[in-house]
Amino acid sequence: MTKSTRLKTGSTLVLAATLIGLLWVSAASGGTRVYVQIAPPVPIVETVPVAPSPAHVWVAGYHRWDGRAYIWVPGHYVVPPHPHWHWVAGHWSHHHAHGYYWVEGHWRH
Repeated sequence: MTKSTRLKTGSTLVLAATLIGLLWVSAASGGTRVYVQIAPPVPIVETVPVAPSPAHVWVAGYHRWDGRAYIWVPGHYVVPPHPHWHWVAGHWSHHHAHGYYWVEGHWRH
């Protein structure tokens, strides 16, 4: 294999890997729903610690599906992207034919 052929092959592989990565990120962020047949557990009641500053907002914990089971993601404090915005918590929703799916939390002004 010549040096030119190796460079073309290497460049093609890098391009293919990049495109696959972009498609995966696009599907994940493009609203593709993953349905879970098992209902999520009841949320864990968390003790909310004192905020690090008046600017911080508490984002409650939630159960995340990892492909096999629900995993608890603990709550944490964050600073809103803009003053006076508030956090709308994510939640599990149910579709009668497909199962449960996660609706991401988001900031609202």
